[in-house]
Amino acid sequence: MALASKTTSLFLLLLAVWCFFITPSNSATDSFVFGGCSQLKYTSGSPYESNVNSILTSLVNSAMYTSYSNFTLPGASNQDTVYGLFQCRGNLNSGDCGRCVAKAVSQLGTLCLDSTGGALQLEGCFVKYDNTTFLGVEDKTVVVKKCGPSISSYSDALGRRDAVLGYLGASDGTYKPFRVSGSGDVQGVAQCVGDLSPSECQDCLSEAIGRLKTDCGAAKWGDMYLAKCYARYSEGGDHPHGQKGEQ
Repeated sequence: MALASKTTSLFLLLLAVWCFFITPSNSATDSFVFGGCSQLKYTSGSPYESNVNSILTSLVNSAMYTSYSNFTLPGASNQDTVYGLFQCRGNLNSGDCGRCVAKAVSQLGTLCLDSTGGALQLEGCFVKYDNTTFLGVEDKTVVVKKCGPSISSYSDALGRRDAVLGYLGASDGTYKPFRVSGSGDVQGVAQCVGDLSPSECQDCLSEAIGRLKTDCGAAKWGDMYLAKCYARYSEGGDHPHGQKGEQ
């Protein structure tokens, strides 16, 4: 695809203005976690741009009614087909979910201007689109890993941390893409993207939780974001963005 001119589409511009005026600041929902864009660019005014805008519009509209959805918009060629999804944190209400996705889409339009694909994770929601299908594909690539300072008297706290992570990683045979757990002052949360099968979800979460234990050691808090799931924990509210599982 040809290099596009650096002009923001009318949809993204209007959406950014809409978010500015009606979306209150909420660090528990709106804080930036990570974002990434494809290096390929689409041509401004092309059918692909129109499909991207249509997909992003569909994501924002759907987020007012459900916490997860995905869309595929066929193009004249495989290159012009756009795939997209959003997912909100499992304990967000529909209003917060809708506002979070609208915020994410507006930021994605700025971060990934004219990119054929992009992904953005805020504290409360995740949005992704691309012209290469990723729907239903398990991906355990580490995207973000953050670990807090070491626990000072870590024997008891580490035991509680392990109990929390053990619960988050346990499977009773039911499909639970969103999980929260707590033990004393240690809180934990985990979630996988809704396009994964139950077995893929469990596999992804097990990987994220296992990496939290090994990579963060005796840290007071830890975040492990893989491409299709994440797991987090914190002790005593020490996490810089608060505890993601709290209501």
